[in-house]
Amino acid sequence: MFTKMLYILFAAAMISCSQTPSSSSAKVESQPVKQQNVPAFDADSAWVFVENQVKFGPRVPNSEAHVACGNYLTSELKRFGAQVYEQEATLTAYNGTQLKAKNIIGSYNPENSKRVLLFAHWDSRPYADHDKDPANHKKPIDGADDGASGVGVLLEMARQFSIKSPAIGIDIIFFDAEDYGTPEFVKEYKENTWCLGAQFWAKNPHVKGYKADFGILLDMVGAKNASFFKEATSMRYAPQIVELVWSTARDLGYGKFFINAEGGAITDDHQYVILGRNIPCIDIIYTDPESDNGFGPHWHTQNDTMDNIDRETLKAVGQTVLQVVYNQ
Repeated sequence: MFTKMLYILFAAAMISCSQTPSSSSAKVESQPVKQQNVPAFDADSAWVFVENQVKFGPRVPNSEAHVACGNYLTSELKRFGAQVYEQEATLTAYNGTQLKAKNIIGSYNPENSKRVLLFAHWDSRPYADHDKDPANHKKPIDGADDGASGVGVLLEMARQFSIKSPAIGIDIIFFDAEDYGTPEFVKEYKENTWCLGAQFWAKNPHVKGYKADFGILLDMVGAKNASFFKEATSMRYAPQIVELVWSTARDLGYGKFFINAEGGAITDDHQYVILGRNIPCIDIIYTDPESDNGFGPHWHTQNDTMDNIDRETLKAVGQTVLQVVYNQ
């Protein structure tokens, strides 16, 4: 199985592509971590942004909840002063289903050529195919952690950008149709059925010839006692960014979340941004090497609810990324 599973041996195959980004292309200008002009990330606000998404219900493409949540995300980015692009597309799922998808992009300081890309997926999985109860395998999940948490952190960051503008350009992208990949109950696995929105954007960016110095993906960043290992694809293509983020987290006192050890390679949105746009990117994602599937117990189950969302974890991720952004 692939999906977001950990496959160290898969890393070499996954990164073979005619367009090969160089980790040295990442432009990182770090300043002392205690710099005083970095806003304080509000974990309570981020928690509400997560909850607001979950209240719509599972955000599965082609559903009413999906449409309603997409409109909410667009309105929030506009409320926080972003220049907003809505990139609509009909994407084909693993089973031929035509998905009405929408990538939602919010840009800050669009005229600034020095840019950082921050992204997460906003759809939720249509299948709880790792649930302990087989009767739940074809039911959609709430996706409180897997989807909503990363978006919630980025919405709170957008709110902070509206209060104090960073010195660089920022693009926030909420990718769609990330989690509609081949489920466990289908015998024939199909390649590239995950991260459909990211794949589309990589070929059709919202700005022609789009460039960014580097990118940071937030995926499953809200669970209590989450552990973020240094993901293998991130280490191959953007080791400088990984070290910058992880060292910043340690300096801020969040070392218990940002584990100073390498993990496996994960098929996720950052892979397609790296290979499609030649942008060095990293993935901050909750993994558990001790579990059977490599992730937390609520992953792709009916238990991925608000009960798992912890303000301390949201704070650790949000404050760390804010620190990195404002120190550029």
